[in-house]
Formats: sequence, C-alpha cells, structure tokens
Amino acid sequence: MKCRSCGAEIAANALICYKCGTATTEAKIKAPAKRAGLGRGTIAGLILLGLALAAVAREVACGSLL
Repeated sequence: MKCRSCGAEIAANALICYKCGTATTEAKIKAPAKRAGLGRGTIAGLILLGLALAAVAREVACGSLL
C-alpha cells in the first residue's frame, strides 16, 4: 500500500505512514467541538469589577461613603 500523502510504500495494515505520519484512514470518531471560553477582555473586566466592589465595600465598612 502507498501513503496517500508522501507516496511511501507502507504495510497494508499500517495505521499511519512511518515516513510522514499521515493517517491511512479517516478518523472514526470526530473530535469534540471547541467550546468558547472566557476571553482576556472578559477576565480583565471581571478583575476590575472585583477591585471596584472591594474598594466600595472598604469605604462602606469605614463609614466614609455614607
């Protein structure tokens, strides 16, 4: 059998080509879709919000914000 990518002669029962690493068959199980995660902007915004809330809580605790 020949590799479909590089043309090297490979064994009939090979799973990948020893020369280039290309799979000899299509994957039977598809990889799960990538989930959308939190971006840098969202994380930075949450940190700033937390800092602002901490500052307000500190002012309220000291009684100077009332």
